[in-house]
Amino acid sequence: AGLGGIGLDTNREIVKSGPKNLVILDRIENPAAIAELQAINPKVTVSFYHYDVTVPLAESVKLLKTIFAKLKTVDLLINGAGILDDHQIERTIAVNFTGTVNTTTAIMEFWDKRKGGPGGVIANICSVTGFNSIYQVPVYSASKAAALSFTSSLAKLAHITGVTVYSINPGITDTTLVHKFNSWLDVEPQVAEKLLGHPTQTSLACAQNFVKAIEANKNGAIWKLDLGRLDEIEWTK
Repeated sequence: AGLGGIGLDTNREIVKSGPKNLVILDRIENPAAIAELQAINPKVTVSFYHYDVTVPLAESVKLLKTIFAKLKTVDLLINGAGILDDHQIERTIAVNFTGTVNTTTAIMEFWDKRKGGPGGVIANICSVTGFNSIYQVPVYSASKAAALSFTSSLAKLAHITGVTVYSINPGITDTTLVHKFNSWLDVEPQVAEKLLGHPTQTSLACAQNFVKAIEANKNGAIWKLDLGRLDEIEWTK
């Protein structure tokens, strides 16, 4: 999701850094946000495609085929779709985990060096809950742990695929996502208020550190973006 919360602020920072193209895939179109991103840096071509990460793998491949045909080269894929609502068990797993797996698998068709592809870079937005769960939202936390584990495995396959990956793990960031959400079986009805009782960071601070992590481009890195800091963490499960 490129137009909400951390995604939009990150895209603002990315266009400032001046790539040739920025392609945003999201479920909901927001022409005002696209126009704003385009205005920040007119040298960057910003385009939008409607995409829901929960579609079957073949559909993701089809959309990517269109994008690759248009741009010829794509250097970086950011998997950033996420939901936080432990009432929606299947959708949480579908968006936060399966979506990441499918979109990553789909792009291999175009990047895998075993198929003559040029390789590429994937940044998966996971969460600090992937290694330090918010136990009142065990489904969300587990979906992020799964995405993190998937990412760490892919990094070890980079020598085979030519595709490098790292994970971006934001701490509690003050976005609409965290202001109101449901705990699993309502074990903690005040979960959002309790979470926001902890120190938070702005999505701008998170976005600026995200761009630093992109620039570092370190295969297998587990980046923790919390309280305005960027730290690489060692994680063994």
